[in-house]
Amino acid sequence: VPTGWKFFGNLMDSKAIYGKEDYTPFICGEESFGTGSNHVREKDGMWAVLAWLSILATKNPDPAKPLVGIEEINMDFWKEFGRNYYVRYDYEGVDKDAANALMKRMASGDALKETTDLDGYTIASAEVFEYRDPVDDSFSPNQGFCFKFTDGSRVVFRLSGTGVVGATIRMYLEKYEPATGDLDQAATEVVKPIAALGLKLSKLQELTGRAEPTVIT
Repeated sequence: VPTGWKFFGNLMDSKAIYGKEDYTPFICGEESFGTGSNHVREKDGMWAVLAWLSILATKNPDPAKPLVGIEEINMDFWKEFGRNYYVRYDYEGVDKDAANALMKRMASGDALKETTDLDGYTIASAEVFEYRDPVDDSFSPNQGFCFKFTDGSRVVFRLSGTGVVGATIRMYLEKYEPATGDLDQAATEVVKPIAALGLKLSKLQELTGRAEPTVIT
């Protein structure tokens, strides 16, 4: 779903309020680590803590044995399903006209037309992210621009409305590592190649004059 807990709320209320398909129970989360379930229409920190304590209790049935911690649980999960290395670059206080020009250029297709060297990557798709709500049929256009690559990596650009001055451009970077790969790398190092490619495709530095992100998370 797009950014915004209201989209989760609609899915939670799909049967009780709208009389449609029941999507519950489910766990929902956002990339800034807010987590919740269908008991409340908002992220719930206490619930998230209790959820992890339940997982830890399940993984540690015998108190006489060494504790199986969160790091070990994560590693076991990655060894079975692979790992998505994720990092976000925020460019805050960007001139609004420049930020809009950057998004418009990518949506027009010029980013692909003008970039011939993709540093060994192959683009699977490049498109504006739009969302049609399956519950109330509302349509949310222009939710960001996504470059997807054939190896499973992706770079997403989105303008955020939470900044105080100017515009905030967020570049989301995700690199998939299969279960047989190196699962214990530093995320910021893993995504550097696709970050460089995202900056090349978007021409962010040229259009905004910003050489470095304000924040990396």
